[in-house]
Amino acid sequence: MTRTPGPPSAVRMDRLSTDDIRHLKARGVPIVMVTAYDFNTASIADAAGADIVLVGDSAAMTMLGYESTRSVSLDEMLMLTRAVHRGLTHPLLVGDLPFGSYERSDAQALATAARFVEAGCDAVKLEGGSAERVARARALIAKSISVMGHVGLTPQSTGEGAAFRVHGRRAEDAVEILDAARALQDAGCFAIVFEAVPAAVAALLVPLITVPVIGIGAGAGTDGQVLVFDDLVGLSHGHSARFVKRYAEIRAQMVSAVEQYGAEVRARSFPAPEHQYPVNADELQRLRVLLSSEQRKA
Repeated sequence: MTRTPGPPSAVRMDRLSTDDIRHLKARGVPIVMVTAYDFNTASIADAAGADIVLVGDSAAMTMLGYESTRSVSLDEMLMLTRAVHRGLTHPLLVGDLPFGSYERSDAQALATAARFVEAGCDAVKLEGGSAERVARARALIAKSISVMGHVGLTPQSTGEGAAFRVHGRRAEDAVEILDAARALQDAGCFAIVFEAVPAAVAALLVPLITVPVIGIGAGAGTDGQVLVFDDLVGLSHGHSARFVKRYAEIRAQMVSAVEQYGAEVRARSFPAPEHQYPVNADELQRLRVLLSSEQRKA
């Protein structure tokens, strides 16, 4: 079933809630989560029936051309979030708290999260399962702000140019992921992202966690999956992570379309008559007379 997004001011009566996401796990229904960064990608995710839309800090690279997620600013993320909010009617909207906007103190995290809620988010996401991150999550939840956790690979922690790696290959590391996820769960997080965790490891850990686990590079044993919009539709270029599946090749089609447009402009075959506005012949003749008069005055 597809859904057509309504106008920005529409009352969103069927908007999913965090409880709805929990119920999907309880019923064994896989959860579909996708990133979106603007009105158009949001409306596409909405029409396709996504359950959760994440305004990911991956926008740093996909939309803004930065080298890593650590470079995107709070104001940039909020601008994108407001645009995404205007394109949604059904999915739960989650906003990534960007690097540097929540780590310093509970007060900073609360101030940042409140701005995301004002921008239309139903929940926010923060990275990491350290005691400090768990404290931040607990502080937000205490103020009735829903939080999604994120363990395993946490891109904000990799730094500029740092290589991403799989987490949880050693048994002790896998137990650390479980402990972090449970701590976030106990703090009140409604869901947790597992990123870059071996599939067999995730399959053992997920049954030990009561809240929904959304995987990205964590195999099919999680409660749902998330992919970056640009990756799954083939809009991005360059190296793709192992876990990415491209369901279309939109970039190639877009390049071809712009090339064709350029060729027609240079050949003066565009715009054709059907792309032009007509004018009444009598008015056109009057204009010629007026212009002739103006030319005499020049």
